[in-house]
Amino acid sequence: MKKLLIGLAFAVNIGAQAQDLHKIEPESWWVGMEMNTVEFMVYGKDISELAAESTTLEVLKSEGLESPNYLFVTAKVPANAKVGDHAFVFRNTKGKRIGRLTVHIGAREEGSAARKGFSSADFIYLLTPDRFRNGDPSNDRIKGMLEGPDRELQGGRHGGDLAGVIQSLDYLKNLGVSSLWLNPVLENDMPSYSYHGYAMTDLYAVDARYGSNDLYKELADKAREKGIGLIMDQVANHIGSSHPWMADLPSKDWVNQWPEFTQTNHMKVSRFDPHASDVDRKQFTNGWFVETMPDLNQGNEKLARYLIQNSIWWVEYLGLHGIRMDTWPYPEKQFLADWTKAILDEYPNFNIVGEEWVSDPSLISYWQAGTAKMDDYTTYLPSVMDFPLQSALIEGLKGESGWRSSMTKVYESLANDYMYGDVNNIMIFPDNHDMSRIYTQLDEDYDKWKMAMTFLFTTRGTLQLYYGTEILMSNPGTEDHGIIRSDFPGGWEGDPVNAFTGEGLTAQQKEAFAYIQSLAHLRRESCALNMGTLLHYIPQNEVYVYFRSFEGEHKMVVLNRNTAEVTLDLGRFQQGLAGFSEAVEVLTGTATALEDTLTLAPMGAFVFDLK
Repeated sequence: MKKLLIGLAFAVNIGAQAQDLHKIEPESWWVGMEMNTVEFMVYGKDISELAAESTTLEVLKSEGLESPNYLFVTAKVPANAKVGDHAFVFRNTKGKRIGRLTVHIGAREEGSAARKGFSSADFIYLLTPDRFRNGDPSNDRIKGMLEGPDRELQGGRHGGDLAGVIQSLDYLKNLGVSSLWLNPVLENDMPSYSYHGYAMTDLYAVDARYGSNDLYKELADKAREKGIGLIMDQVANHIGSSHPWMADLPSKDWVNQWPEFTQTNHMKVSRFDPHASDVDRKQFTNGWFVETMPDLNQGNEKLARYLIQNSIWWVEYLGLHGIRMDTWPYPEKQFLADWTKAILDEYPNFNIVGEEWVSDPSLISYWQAGTAKMDDYTTYLPSVMDFPLQSALIEGLKGESGWRSSMTKVYESLANDYMYGDVNNIMIFPDNHDMSRIYTQLDEDYDKWKMAMTFLFTTRGTLQLYYGTEILMSNPGTEDHGIIRSDFPGGWEGDPVNAFTGEGLTAQQKEAFAYIQSLAHLRRESCALNMGTLLHYIPQNEVYVYFRSFEGEHKMVVLNRNTAEVTLDLGRFQQGLAGFSEAVEVLTGTATALEDTLTLAPMGAFVFDLK
């Protein structure tokens, strides 16, 4: 239990005889929450038979599980509860007082329940904190934590932190970012390869090498002041093997256990396969990703409640703009519905996106609310991630011309939108932290990169960009994640290139940054582009044409993948062009009369405002 003795929360107040009581989670809650009954998890030694009482909170029950070192206290927070610390007194079976712990009951910020989550109007910037900017070198090494800094090791910790992100908010605002998604920053006290954040060892505490809970809140607050919302990356499927639970499980079924290590088969289709065997379905859900990531059993009611409360706690504590849930289909299916519903009951206008990495849109759309299904499963998930469109875009831009245009791959991917419940609430992206960077995927062809960026900023959906895309970061010759997640230039003192100031960037990198800036401004100011309807035409001769419309605003987008100039016959596009006589290319300001044809420069991307 040594780990549990480290870093006691501010809400804990241990009495003279309370040596057996160590910690309580959550350490705080709020008055006026929809979820006004909370199950507090108390850590200690031989405490499972204790009973909790409180003079200010309504204790409903105290109960233990198989381990003697945990006690679950269910208490109701009255609507008239005073803001401040509230005490639980613990007594043994003989009525003797053993100790006392406190939790803080706070006042909710005005309008908290009505908060609006991210939407298709947002430009989301995803970054890996350890690799972005080292704002506080003093926390690179933390005494007692298992892994120290090693910037020379691609899979090591490089020192980026929350202070660095705070220092970069002006850069992000200047770029046009309106929402910020950080890879997880909660404690990952693992022996190695801990920087990525997905093997958590404390679900209520920021990793000290990134900063603190207070600093995380400071980031959220300062970002909000600049018009940037914060999206939290959460993981309900697994924890890190160094999590204190693994040394002392509350119950044997807290994690999915096997006679020997059994990896998930990753066969996501087994969720839907009418012919699937029980053993295959079980291995998909209950199998572990790797030996260092124990698979949580969300079928355990107390664990499920713990995870639901944890997510709501972070939303309220940070004032979140949204949640991205990792590895969406792997946890217990009913838990996913219960977890999502509980959050949306608390915050009806909130947004949550689930990661389902498959190329089949039918397997992704199943999880989105509003989608017609083949079964009676109710999903509340607002948003999903469009991996099929990402693949189609790369293949379309790189493909060879054949009996039909290679850009037809993009058209066909969007044609599958009939499967989704809300086509504008689908997250689109050129790449992310788990795949090669878009510039590398496109063989460092700048013209194709510009076409990809133009498409993504002008098509339907909610746009996410990975850090460094705006300066053409790449990973040539390798798919090593440590290279993909390379340090952002200028984030460390002494870096020869500084992307924050532009010092040392090539002319092409500066042009790329300015191009993203322009596209971000265009999308932000255009309702047609960020929430309008989409009308598109089957690509012919490597030219893809589509229209975005919202009320009186109409945009025409043309992508020419040919290496030569093309004369486009406009007769085919009259459904989109009817009533308009002029097209103004918005990035250059060039006006063109809409007559019979339109001349397109080679490898060009054009966005026209129709007049």
